[in-house]
Amino acid sequence: MVNRRISTITAAQLRAARGWLKWTQDELAERSGISKSSIVQFELERSVPYSGTVETLQHTLEAAGIEFLFDGSVAKGIRLR
Repeated sequence: MVNRRISTITAAQLRAARGWLKWTQDELAERSGISKSSIVQFELERSVPYSGTVETLQHTLEAAGIEFLFDGSVAKGIRLR
């Protein structure tokens, strides 16, 4: 069995993706089911959310057309699919 490391989005990528989609923190919270306070704390880099929280945010934004770019496990940016 091969272990595949999943790259984790950064606070900067989250802010950029939300901005690109013109979503407020409230809208992302509503669409993802993640509390606004968790989103705010992550975006301000005041806390490190649970991996499941980050995965949910990432999947929500990917479903809206955002692609997160990585070089290995290093975050490099975003783009629209």
